[in-house]
Amino acid sequence: MTTFPGGCSVTRLFSYADGSAPHLHTVSTESYVVIGGTGTLQTLDMSGYRETPLAEGSTIWFTPGTIHRAVNHGDLRVIVVMSNAGLPEAGDAVMTFPPSIVADPERYRNAARLPTVSTRPGGAQPGGTSPGETRSDGKRNGEARGGEIERAVDARRALALEGFQQLIDGGPEALAVFYEHATALVRPNVDAWRGIVAEIVRKQTERTTAVLDALEAGDGRHLRDAALFGAPQSETAGWGMCGRLRTHDVHDPKGL
Repeated sequence: MTTFPGGCSVTRLFSYADGSAPHLHTVSTESYVVIGGTGTLQTLDMSGYRETPLAEGSTIWFTPGTIHRAVNHGDLRVIVVMSNAGLPEAGDAVMTFPPSIVADPERYRNAARLPTVSTRPGGAQPGGTSPGETRSDGKRNGEARGGEIERAVDARRALALEGFQQLIDGGPEALAVFYEHATALVRPNVDAWRGIVAEIVRKQTERTTAVLDALEAGDGRHLRDAALFGAPQSETAGWGMCGRLRTHDVHDPKGL
């Protein structure tokens, strides 16, 4: 298995000037390694609301269920390492829209969707519809421009911030209800997610177990297969919930 160690994904994050849209992950743990600038990480869980300073050298992580929002105080740049590579891209995140939206899967999908900018034939940026699919405004994918995307990002963030403040004000009871809605939203994806985990994460664990068994038996033949790999960075920056994203392709690394 040649994917990134631990079945993780790696993304370079350039935080939005106005901060990110608050959201949680239902399965994956997320870590921030700050490589430049300053900011604040706002989080909410059952223990309450918290603000954690971010500066070059900060390394923090948070587990599933932690609602988080990065606030950019100046050129905040982060390397994001996510567990369960493939799940975040497959819908693991749920944004903190108001209850009436989060409780309705169709309304949630419409609120979360961004118009797609296709930079290459068949290419789609994260958060959009599938290549060639007709959007709700009647356009075809690839017709959206930067200004349209930015307006949609701003509107989505504003809606998530509205719900985030309601969760802060509502305390643990409101958060528990949000968790129930988030669970219902992602439940239809679980079967597909099991396949992703089996292909990426479980295979790494099984390989490590096999290596340990071999070493215990005095067999070091796996060392002869040593190799060097690199994960290419995406050519363009996608529009994520936290900021502009430059992803590294850990699923199809290149031999060096």
